[in-house]
Amino acid sequence: MKLTKIIISVMLVMLLATVVVMVGCKKKAEPVPEKKVKAGFIYVGPIGDYGWSHAHDVGRNIAEGKFPWLETLFVESVPEADSARIVDRFIVEEKCDVVFTTSFGYMDDTVKAGEKYPDKLFMHCSGFKNSENVGTYFAELYQMYYLNGLMAGALTKSNKVGYVGAFPIPEVVRHINAFALGAKDANPDAKVHVRWIFSWYDPAKAREAAEALVASGCDAIAFTEDSPSVIEVGQEHTEKGKPVYTFSHYSPMHEFGVDSVVSGQLVDWGVMYEKILKDIYDGTWSNEDLWWLAGENAALLGGSLDNKVNPKFVDELKAVTVGVSDLGKINVYDLVMKRLDQMIQGTDVFDPFVGPISDNKGKERIPSGVKASKGELLSIDYYVDNIVGDVPK
Repeated sequence: MKLTKIIISVMLVMLLATVVVMVGCKKKAEPVPEKKVKAGFIYVGPIGDYGWSHAHDVGRNIAEGKFPWLETLFVESVPEADSARIVDRFIVEEKCDVVFTTSFGYMDDTVKAGEKYPDKLFMHCSGFKNSENVGTYFAELYQMYYLNGLMAGALTKSNKVGYVGAFPIPEVVRHINAFALGAKDANPDAKVHVRWIFSWYDPAKAREAAEALVASGCDAIAFTEDSPSVIEVGQEHTEKGKPVYTFSHYSPMHEFGVDSVVSGQLVDWGVMYEKILKDIYDGTWSNEDLWWLAGENAALLGGSLDNKVNPKFVDELKAVTVGVSDLGKINVYDLVMKRLDQMIQGTDVFDPFVGPISDNKGKERIPSGVKASKGELLSIDYYVDNIVGDVPK
């Protein structure tokens, strides 16, 4: 009897141990919930614009496709005055961890949202106001506009180059100036004429402005507006026997002007969004201003992803020779490629905004040998000396 009790006791102990082990194993086998990041994107234009908003949405999709822990959503065509409402919706209803506001005019509402939701993160594109939970980022294109300007100055037959501008904010004025500096370096006789449409996305106004520039004698046109309207105008005039050279804006637009698009400035927002979102996921995010140029592979040259320069225009560009202080006599095609390589190495190797640079009123703005600071570029409010007219106030 005593032995039986001992055996039963041992069996109970063994059974209990088995249960404990099984429970332990079960607990160990339970998957740990994977950390997720939910990001909301606010676009000022439609994602089908082929310009700014389209490029941002391509970048969003690249990031979401790379990171299994990432969930994104977006709202397009949000007026700048309505951004606060969309931010509230993303935070309160959608439970986003971070909100990307992708237009300069969203800046103040983004900063206010940071104060309102201190436990959330915000990233504002193209602005200059940061706070503890609000960062800024931008893929800056003035280098590419300078290279486009070199080509426009070399190709123009009328010495009249046009630019269709969206809003006269420092970002756009900076790009117009860079374009003009490039045109001047290739052709000291080239003058740049600007038409403002006061809209980020208005294909009809952009077309009207481009037609007006062509009617005034401009035969090379760059632009800041988020449709291919300017490209289409250039293609139509070229097909009629009056070549008009054009340059893509933000997104590949070669398909809309196969005989007109020379090159352009493109953005890979994907590389920026990958970095920002990975930092958030890893807990290493900071509110530092990200201002990426050619050296970070955010700013790219080309009217398409396949060619930096449309092959149709390579021989024309090679036929124009200029003299530059550091390279001597060189054809414009080779100059563009050399300058691009220098820009990729860094702004200390080559930067368009190195003096002497004067405005079109005769005032020296950047002294000889001095490179403009980032602060100066972010607040630029004047035209350089080969631009006709005044910056609207």
